[in-house]
Amino acid sequence: MTIQQKKAVSLISGGLDSMLATKVIMDQGIHVEGINFFTGFCVEGHTHAIRKNDKQKEKRNNALWVAEQLGIKLHIIDVIEEYKDVLLNPKHGYGQYMNPCLDCKIFMVNKAQAWAWMEENDFDFIITGEVMGQRPMSQRKATMPIIARESGAEDRLLRPLSAKNLPLTLPEREGWVNRNRLFGFHGRNRKPQIALAASLGIEEYSQPSGGCCFLTDKYYAAKLGDLWQSRGERDYELDDIMLLKVGRHLRPAPHYKLIISREDGENHYLEGYQHAYTTIIPVSHGGPVTIIDGTPDDADLLFAARIAARFSQGKQTNSVTLSIRPPGGNRRDVTIVPLTPEEVPKSWYV
Repeated sequence: MTIQQKKAVSLISGGLDSMLATKVIMDQGIHVEGINFFTGFCVEGHTHAIRKNDKQKEKRNNALWVAEQLGIKLHIIDVIEEYKDVLLNPKHGYGQYMNPCLDCKIFMVNKAQAWAWMEENDFDFIITGEVMGQRPMSQRKATMPIIARESGAEDRLLRPLSAKNLPLTLPEREGWVNRNRLFGFHGRNRKPQIALAASLGIEEYSQPSGGCCFLTDKYYAAKLGDLWQSRGERDYELDDIMLLKVGRHLRPAPHYKLIISREDGENHYLEGYQHAYTTIIPVSHGGPVTIIDGTPDDADLLFAARIAARFSQGKQTNSVTLSIRPPGGNRRDVTIVPLTPEEVPKSWYV
């Protein structure tokens, strides 16, 4: 009698842990396919792809790269709209900044196990690269069972890197995987994972950097909070959260904000928004592209031009000419005196 090969779906973030967890299960003869959920907040090299100064850095989607290295299929699922409720109304609250890590993990495991594709294609269980004690909110002994329970995955959720610290799961009880070939990693020390990677012949992997989500970054979280406060509602569109990753953000008044590029790559990126936002560009000197988010009046725009001039190559001159172009409108050139550094207080920086 032919024994049907068991199948698992693995949550692939692009980091070392999910890569190792997947490889460990594949090496036990399980057919594994990956799944990656795109929330809009993934780091995944977005800023490296934009900035000219980062042009020497490799620009890749790490989840796709991991799947390629492992030789597995990767299914990328857009969950931007569905994820809004996770971020805006987290049942278990936020981490240190704006990160709803526990609710996020519950959401992703639930999406994986509830996905019709998984049932239709006879997948048997779910893998994650979670390591007990590695994350202070979502990867603790007390919270890991919550993820399994509230996601609906229950004992079909297997964490190969920490399995020996956790109760037996269905794949282990049924003998689909050998528990003795799983691991009991714990804590934030990465040496065990690095040693395991070497033993598996994995020489290249994404370096750990505190997570793969902008919501764990205090500066990004501050910009998102400022966006919500200025608009009087907690909501966002994809363009909003992408723009938070780019440029200097200055708010000289509650009703408008400047996003000022920091180099040529960001100049080109912000130019792509000139049909949606008022744009200020230096004419007489080199300098940054600036876009205005909010409801500035004419006096505000002239003052914003003085701020933009302060970051131009004419910042030490008596006057700089800049073009101001409203979305869908005609360009207007103005010649103004740049603000001095002292006239741009730190309190404006978001």
